[in-house]
Amino acid sequence: MNTVCLWTKNFIALLISNALLFAGFHILLPTLPLYAAANGATGSQIGVITGIFGISAIFIRLFTDYGVRVFGKKNCLYLGLLISFLCTLGYIVFNSVEGLIVTRLVHGLGFGLTTTFSAAIAADIIPTVRRGEGIGYFGLGSTVAMALTPAVGVWLIGSYGFSTMFFVSAMGTGFALLATKMCKVKREEICEQKEKVSISLVDRLFERGTGLPAFLTVLFGVSYGSINTYVVMLAQEANIADAGYFFMVGTLFVFMSRPIGGRVLDAKGAAWVILPGSVFLLAGLIVLVNTTSFQMLLGAAVLYGLGGGFLLPALLTWMLNMVTKERQSAASATFYNMLDVGTSAGAVLLGSIAEKTGFIHMYKYSAAAMLLFLIVFISQTLLLKIGIGKVKNKVDQDKEIDEISDFS
Repeated sequence: MNTVCLWTKNFIALLISNALLFAGFHILLPTLPLYAAANGATGSQIGVITGIFGISAIFIRLFTDYGVRVFGKKNCLYLGLLISFLCTLGYIVFNSVEGLIVTRLVHGLGFGLTTTFSAAIAADIIPTVRRGEGIGYFGLGSTVAMALTPAVGVWLIGSYGFSTMFFVSAMGTGFALLATKMCKVKREEICEQKEKVSISLVDRLFERGTGLPAFLTVLFGVSYGSINTYVVMLAQEANIADAGYFFMVGTLFVFMSRPIGGRVLDAKGAAWVILPGSVFLLAGLIVLVNTTSFQMLLGAAVLYGLGGGFLLPALLTWMLNMVTKERQSAASATFYNMLDVGTSAGAVLLGSIAEKTGFIHMYKYSAAAMLLFLIVFISQTLLLKIGIGKVKNKVDQDKEIDEISDFS
């Protein structure tokens, strides 16, 4: 049994902060388009309001290195949470189409900061030998928020109106800020890059040396994002009622799979988690293509939960383990950049395909992205013997290069 303590006060405070942040964020996902339409936005304008958020989040992550040098990780996290809090309240005041676009753009900047630095600080305070397990637990809050809070947002609109919904969303972010304050990590405990270096635009977009997991994260984002975005529409096309249960069942199996996947990753290496995770998610997409009943939809939800529960934290942990501690903020930014690229581009591309083929057949293309993920991963792991073995920091990997490719 591993005796290194994971559940410290600092880790719990940061985990709660991350969960509250995503609760506030996911309340807005199904409700902000409704709010924009109620204030006169056209369909294309709603698309701009929705899409500009991810673009600005990616943009701000290009400058995270500068933020670390000047302000430090925790202050950047505070800034991101404060921006998110103010922008959520700002939707009530700036309710014209132009006002919503600008507010959403600024909100994306805040969200880009919070997701990057929350994960980077978590990587600092989680013991290295339990990083896979710790990252898995760390992401559970966002998973629960993604499954439950969209329905809460819709209910708040119907029962109390838009202003109350925005206020509740803002309070989630406000309490996340308070929880972060409870994370009493000394500045010297958070490894920060102080030297000023010249970094190209490409290096700002993704950390050098993380190309393979970055590419795989894009493919994962295409497939995983397509499920989150279009599965309800698939259910409507297949005349299946109560599609909301898909996310409840999926969340249950994410809960079951993440702790298991984290322990396996720490003990045996990332390949032992990523391989079954990609198989589960691919199988879930194949089931969705052939779904004709509520029972099949729930079966796909089980596979979706297992696949996402294994893959998302494993890809992030793998990327963090490929760099030195000084570069973990950049690696965290890379992960979320690539995830946003995959989900945003995938949603647009697959939505266009669905107009011609329908949502059921659209998932064939989503499954193709996951099949490509599996092919690339297996070929690189088994043929080239890349270093994605047991959890080590970059220094340990350099010292023990023979141990990092132990999936065989």
